[in-house]
Amino acid sequence: MKARFTDEQIIAMIKEQESGEKTADVCRRHGISSATFYKYKSKYGGMEPSDAKRLRALEDENGKLKSCWQSKCSTMRCCEISIQKNGDARWKAESCGASDGSPSSQSAAGV
Repeated sequence: MKARFTDEQIIAMIKEQESGEKTADVCRRHGISSATFYKYKSKYGGMEPSDAKRLRALEDENGKLKSCWQSKCSTMRCCEISIQKNGDARWKAESCGASDGSPSSQSAAGV
């Protein structure tokens, strides 16, 4: 999703309002609602453009890490399922009295 305003533009809007201009005038000029303005202000208030760039970079990195984490969790879950299936098959074979020909299995089977 492409943002309508860059971080620098949003910070400029906030600075206009903080310099004494009415919030309604800033919103009207930029074509946003006051709710959007206050949402921007809660996220970017008190920041400089360099801070916003660093925030954006951290958010991007966080997204990549989350994606990587989900991929690793998915792979790990597939491995767990595979191990569980193999373990269940072995357990069923042993509990059903399957004989492998060893003396201990023959005595258990009554031979």
